[in-house]
Amino acid sequence: MAEAHQAVAFQFTITPEGIDLQLSHQALRQVYLSGLRSWKKRVTRLKNNVITGVYPASPSSWLFVVIAILATMYTRSDPSMGLIAKIQEHLPVSDSLSIQCRTVVSAVLFSTLLWLLLIFTMRLCLKQLLSYHGWMYEQHGKVSNTTKIWAAMVRIFSGRQPLLYSYQGSLPNLPVPAVKDTVKRYLESACLLMSDSEYERMTTLAKEFESSLGNRLQWYLKLKAMWASNYVSDWWEEYVYLMGRGPLMVNSNYYGMDFLYVTPTPIQAARAGNTLHACLLYRRKLNREEIKPSRVPVLNVPLCAAQCERIFNTTRIPGEETDSLIHWQDSEYVAVFHRGRYFRLWLYHAGRMLSPREIEHQIQHILDDPSPPATGEAKLAALTAGDRIPWAQARKEFFSSGVNKRSLDCIEKAAFFVALDDDEQGMMGDDPAGNLDRYAKSLLHGKCYDRWFDKSFTVVLYKNGKNGLNVEHSWADAPIMAHVWEYVMTTDCFQLGYTEEGHCKGDVASSLPPPTRLTWDIPAECQERIERSLAVAQTLADDVDFHVLPIQDFGKGSIKKCKISPDAFIQIALQLAYYRNRGSFTLTYEASMTRLFREGRTETVRSCTSESFHKLSTNSNKMCRHLFRTAAEKHQHLYRMAMTGGGIDRHLFCLYIVSKYLGEESPFLKEVLSETWRLSTSQTPLQQVELFDFVNHPDYTTCGGGFGPVADDGYGVSYIIIGENMINLHISCKHSCPQTVSTPFSKHLQKHFCLLWKIQHGALYNSTSMNAVTFIMYKKKS
Repeated sequence: MAEAHQAVAFQFTITPEGIDLQLSHQALRQVYLSGLRSWKKRVTRLKNNVITGVYPASPSSWLFVVIAILATMYTRSDPSMGLIAKIQEHLPVSDSLSIQCRTVVSAVLFSTLLWLLLIFTMRLCLKQLLSYHGWMYEQHGKVSNTTKIWAAMVRIFSGRQPLLYSYQGSLPNLPVPAVKDTVKRYLESACLLMSDSEYERMTTLAKEFESSLGNRLQWYLKLKAMWASNYVSDWWEEYVYLMGRGPLMVNSNYYGMDFLYVTPTPIQAARAGNTLHACLLYRRKLNREEIKPSRVPVLNVPLCAAQCERIFNTTRIPGEETDSLIHWQDSEYVAVFHRGRYFRLWLYHAGRMLSPREIEHQIQHILDDPSPPATGEAKLAALTAGDRIPWAQARKEFFSSGVNKRSLDCIEKAAFFVALDDDEQGMMGDDPAGNLDRYAKSLLHGKCYDRWFDKSFTVVLYKNGKNGLNVEHSWADAPIMAHVWEYVMTTDCFQLGYTEEGHCKGDVASSLPPPTRLTWDIPAECQERIERSLAVAQTLADDVDFHVLPIQDFGKGSIKKCKISPDAFIQIALQLAYYRNRGSFTLTYEASMTRLFREGRTETVRSCTSESFHKLSTNSNKMCRHLFRTAAEKHQHLYRMAMTGGGIDRHLFCLYIVSKYLGEESPFLKEVLSETWRLSTSQTPLQQVELFDFVNHPDYTTCGGGFGPVADDGYGVSYIIIGENMINLHISCKHSCPQTVSTPFSKHLQKHFCLLWKIQHGALYNSTSMNAVTFIMYKKKS
């Protein structure tokens, strides 16, 4: 075959006349161009490392310092106060150099040391400035003079054009809260959810822990905080994610959706062409560090970008005791799944990136391939959907050598995974709401064997042109992948575009080699293990109840008129909906980020607070508004505390890990860490608002994404606030729990959105009607 010949750089045969060497010039040219691209990336990486290493100064500032020092020396003044002469005395240079040359060399060395000292001082100043978080606690729209001065100084010390990782060395370390403060905040959060006797017992355990074992554990934690960049993140990744032995599918992985109302093209291969090309454009910007550092809006405070390093070329490897994350510097291909077959699709040719039209051509080649899957190949990915220990054992036994190892290496070392789905999904047909729910379930788990759940992310492309994501969670949190997906969606539609027929724009090079089919040799015993993993995964997938709730004509614009945080508004509505649904309050998890600190990930906001629910003793709407505002302000305070290192749960988690290392048992920590989060919530904010034009293109609305329920008898709720007039919510629970049903819960949520808005805008309710909607029904404990 011609493509097989092109894949080999040379051939030789032994003849009576000697060795007959036949070179393939085209293949050698491909090798040369590929190597050239690799070296260009290395040079770019080296250049960026230098620029980032000297930030907030610039490499050119070194020349300015050298010239300034030499200029002052020629005016017969000594800016070094004798240090240049000292350097000259101990300079190990040849005597053949003149005195003037040695003076210049000494001045250059002194200038370099002075320059490095200035960089260190500027970085230390910036680090101290970024440790100030008073701006977060100020009333919205009212900035104090202190904050204004602080913001001006941050701009001065931040340089002009920072790269993606420029701020990493200047971000402060996550502080370790005092044990007594964490215990106090925990007890405050627990009082609403316990009976008086339970609360009294927990208070006793907490005080005993605080006065005895807690201080000893805290000492070790402070020692780690001084040594490590972040005292939480590595343990969080290892113990919460990588040591989990249950299925990643539903329990850990999450998904991201396409545009809600628009499908740019109905041609599956064309949508794949633009989507994959946009992913490559993002990766190129990432490698060049051309992506602007993420910042907190308004004051432009930088956030940690460490999680971005493992977006591409990353795979989770199963182990019998713990998994591991493997990241490769580069990968020039993706692994593609279609109808039970696996392919390797090269995304670069002749040292250049394939165009969208060329990728479409290659994807169409896979779609048109009539070959059946090999024995055991079709459902192979079910191993990644089931329990981790069977997958680790099967990988070691059946995929550690030979053709299976080569094919598995191809998947694991790919830039990312691509699933070409034969189903049609989206908000369509006679049952748009039901189809939207099925679309979400499909992205979350698919058929349990058509997603490679171990890859950092899988791009799913449906037959009708719809797309989406399934993302492995351990390497990063949802906002990182959301940033990628926002870029991909908008680049696909507004920059790359399609022809009138729906195909990608551009031409196809005639010399493109077709995608390579991966081969497998899967014995009967391995096939049995695949079936067992599939059965586990299928049971889990069938149990998931999902509902996607797009709320239109009500969003941030309406909530802001209440002069209340939109996030607090939604969280209080979630509490009311849960109470209406289950008749009680529950421990609530809301994820907040700690990326104001180096290598920060997430912290928990315990959204169910005593301030949220009071016994209503009057039908005064003024009192209702006051109680509502008090609850919202309390929630905002907790959120700010979590963002600035004053959270509860990560500190207690790390104390628990230290206690296990020391072999100490703490009844208090054991009970806290065993609590069930029956309402797990998360907001994924729209980060690149400038990419979306909701005024001129209102139909190009992102739907956000979601995740499975954390507890078997609880709800998982993800939400995204779109523009001024829309909120999209993703609600999950399990059919096996009769008390949790997603659709009724969503209806309660809609009602309480309306109720809270009416209360804040002066609609009067009597006590009977208030009790009917279960607003403010719980007496606050003293």
